[in-house]
Formats: sequence, C-alpha cells, structure tokens
Amino acid sequence: MTDETPAFYNDLDAAYAEAWRLLDDGVTNAKAPFHLPAVATIGRGGDPRVRTVVLRASDRAAAWLQFHTDRRSPKVAEIEAEPRLALHFYDRAAKLQLRVRARAQVHGEDAVARAAWDKTRAFSRVCYRIDPAPGTPVAAPDGYAEPAPEDPDVGFETFRVVRAHVREIEWLYLAGQGHRRALFQLGDGAYTASWLTP
Repeated sequence: MTDETPAFYNDLDAAYAEAWRLLDDGVTNAKAPFHLPAVATIGRGGDPRVRTVVLRASDRAAAWLQFHTDRRSPKVAEIEAEPRLALHFYDRAAKLQLRVRARAQVHGEDAVARAAWDKTRAFSRVCYRIDPAPGTPVAAPDGYAEPAPEDPDVGFETFRVVRAHVREIEWLYLAGQGHRRALFQLGDGAYTASWLTP
C-alpha cells in the first residue's frame, strides 16, 4: 500500500463509515457528486424506471435516505405498488460507487412531510404547484402554469417525501493498486459486512 491509500481500503468498518460520510455530504453540499443520485423503481407494467433526484436527508443510525417528489408523479404510484427501489451514487474524483437497495415509504401531509416542507425554499415549492401535473403532454414547451400564490402552503397537498429504508449497500472503490468491493447488509440497527470480488 502507498501513502495515498485511504484508510478504508482494507477495512470494512471504515468503508461503511466513508459511504455514509459521502451520503451525508451529498445532503448538505449541492456540488457533491452524491447530491444527485439515480433512483430506479419498478414501473406499473413491470419495466424498470430510472430518474435523477436530489438527496435531501440521510440518517445513518436509522439507515434511511430521503428525497422529495410530487404525488402526481408516476414514481409515487410505482413505489406504493412496489416499495423496493435502488439508488445509484458515483463520485468520479473519489473513484467510489454505491449501489443501494432500499424499501421506500411515501409520506404526504404528515409530520415527516411537514418537517421537510418547512425546510423547503420558496422557489422549490413552485414545482408542486405546476398545472397540469408533471409528465402531462402539453402543446408547447411552456404550456403549463406556475402559480405564485401568497399562501406559502399552496402545493403542500401534492408534496411527497420518499424515505428509502436502506437494506443493502454495495460499495465499489476503483484503485490502480487493486479495486475493492464490499457488501453491507443492514437490519435491526446493525449491519453485516463482507468483501466481494471486484
């Protein structure tokens, strides 16, 4: 190993800690690569669906990740029908990829949604007031309305929080001296870890 070899290179616990450090950074740092993960769901017809979301919250102790969406978005119906989803994170500079398997729960007009809504900026709330609903065909690229009411709660009724309860994290670190790959399986407030062939 060289002086540049990170502490997590041969240490499963350090690798797990680094994964959550990068996830936490993705929440607080809009320029961090983990800020915009790809999320895959199972479509209503059984086909995979993937899109980019903004990572809004993370909780290592409770093992969940959180993003926001509109209740009118197809992903809400997909998650409610089949709550299994996958998230993909990649940091090119760090040469680190995470593939996360989770079970999602949709929160709307409850305490979780209210807490998230209260932290949401005014310009972000406009997304939840758009008419017609996201994904609706329109005659022109600007063929939708963005109402700007004085009431800051307009849009809350369509605002949804998706909380992804993490079941597995597959971790891959790309290194010239040899790649490292590990699997972390989570449950009951703990995790088990094992090395995988890269």
